[in-house]
Amino acid sequence: MSTYEDALALGRSFHQALISADWEGIRALLHEDATWTLPGDNAVSGTAAGADAVVERAQRIASYGLDFALLHLLVSRENLALSLHNTARRGDVVLDEYLATVCRLRDGRIAGIETYLSDVAGMDAFFV
Repeated sequence: MSTYEDALALGRSFHQALISADWEGIRALLHEDATWTLPGDNAVSGTAAGADAVVERAQRIASYGLDFALLHLLVSRENLALSLHNTARRGDVVLDEYLATVCRLRDGRIAGIETYLSDVAGMDAFFV
């Protein structure tokens, strides 16, 4: 299998673990020192440092009832990105955002995640 195929498989595994709430599955894909950075000023923004903190961030995001629709998996020479359309409703507040979750890879596992959002203000309003 090529490194591109490996990266695509890792991206599929990450997305599948996220939508099925397989927190141990996500944990297995991460390096101990993994980080996840999200923009904004809300309950899930900032940088989660360490594999356990990254899993806790995934759990917190999922606890808001999001639908994580995978649009595309994209690979670079060394990394991968998930193009997602996340939607959810909490009372009168609606989340409808497009994002790229870029995963920096090291030795076949995720070393860092950085999420780019289409609607930071909408995310701030939703994740309170």
